[in-house]
Amino acid sequence: MSSVAAADRFVDLAGLLESCEVDGFRADFVSWGHYRPEYWRNYWHSHSFHEVCLAFAGEGRFNSGTTEYAVSPGTVFLARPGDVHEIESSRADPLGIAFWGFTFRPVSAAAASAGWWSGLTRTDGPVVSTRVGGLAATIAGLAAEAAAPQSGYQASLSALGSALVLDTARAFALDDDLALDAGDALTRSRDRVRVLVDLMQRHLMDNLARPVTVRDVAAAVHLSERHTERLFQQQTGESLMAALRRMRLDLAAQLLLDRSVTVGEVARACGYSDVRPFSTAFRRRHGQSPSAFRAGGGTRHLHEG
Repeated sequence: MSSVAAADRFVDLAGLLESCEVDGFRADFVSWGHYRPEYWRNYWHSHSFHEVCLAFAGEGRFNSGTTEYAVSPGTVFLARPGDVHEIESSRADPLGIAFWGFTFRPVSAAAASAGWWSGLTRTDGPVVSTRVGGLAATIAGLAAEAAAPQSGYQASLSALGSALVLDTARAFALDDDLALDAGDALTRSRDRVRVLVDLMQRHLMDNLARPVTVRDVAAAVHLSERHTERLFQQQTGESLMAALRRMRLDLAAQLLLDRSVTVGEVARACGYSDVRPFSTAFRRRHGQSPSAFRAGGGTRHLHEG
């Protein structure tokens, strides 16, 4: 929690970060603050918004309703709208906290009644947690941006604000609400496969002039050669090497339209060290020799008998 200790500039976020949207919800920030590790107490009160505190030093107590909780570094605690609560630092080992307050409401059909946001929307959930996730790093990042805003600070603060809300809600959500259902898990798996195959195709495109093997592509996506080839075949319907040949020969067709480039130069730019195998492969792909393709301006003329 040492990184949070620099959050004394947290108060400077007022006016810099006013709202953010994440996953169909909008958060409007209404307070930012920081208590140094020295004795302090805020007496019984409530808010019309969510107030969240992250302890980074010392010891203290958080009273919410009729329940008293001990808090210490790495504890995050929450007062939901209307919750009557108070916080008191230990005198012997003073409590240091960073805190933030925000309203939270759905703004689109994407918002639902369960998921990570249940940590904020349900009234019967936990109010103390040690599931801090990336909160400490996010708070440190927000404080740093507030201390010395630079060009692009609005985009940076918006992204950090969304991460703050997301990790805050996750800290108080129930495990069942955080778990992905079978459909979500399947979608995530498909999305990951799609991204991996996109990376494979990009690796091929970026290295058309160089020797490329399945091993090279597998290393680029951190998978075994067998798994890499299987995923690619399943998603595209062709093997990696077939896709590589197709990409090379389609690139060749584009380059041949530039008459300032020789056929030999086109061959080398497309990964062929010799014109003869290049010409053979090009004819198989495009039905013409490279020279005939160039002479026809890329158009193949069909003559009726």
